[in-house]
Amino acid sequence: MTCYDRRDLGLLLLRLGAGGVLAAHGAQKLFGWFGGHGLEGTGQFMESVGYAPGKASATAAGLAETGGGVLLALGLATPAAGAAAAGAMAGAAAVHVPNGFFAMSGGYEHAASLGLTAAGLAIAGPGRLSLDHALGHRVDRGWMVPAALGVTAAVTTIVVGLRNQRLRRREEGEQQALFDE
Repeated sequence: MTCYDRRDLGLLLLRLGAGGVLAAHGAQKLFGWFGGHGLEGTGQFMESVGYAPGKASATAAGLAETGGGVLLALGLATPAAGAAAAGAMAGAAAVHVPNGFFAMSGGYEHAASLGLTAAGLAIAGPGRLSLDHALGHRVDRGWMVPAALGVTAAVTTIVVGLRNQRLRRREEGEQQALFDE
């Protein structure tokens, strides 16, 4: 086995592992599979942690995780797939940051690991054992990597920033009127 074969096999294993986990997490949100709560339950949770509207936030996160995960596993549109999954995981990590790093304490360790793996795959590419390679890299061009990651970073920054504003307003509470009318 040559060096290139080992690299391609390693990328395939990373894509299948991370893509499978991401797709399963997204399916929990979208369909209620694997013990998930579906769009209704996930939407209520999203609303409770500051992502509003909740159902739309659950749909966006579920699509990014499921779609990004399936596409990563297949090695198809790898820059966009990796960027979408990384963005979803950045949003998830923001929820868990107050709990510290380690997952056993409710921290962001798991989300960070998946997000960094997805971003790494977007940058490294899918390898030769992929649909991108089989299709001549039509949806895996070099310029797509910074474009996909840049757009995702901008959108994620806005979404997480708006969430943080909502949480601050919630903590501050509504200002009470000084006088009754």
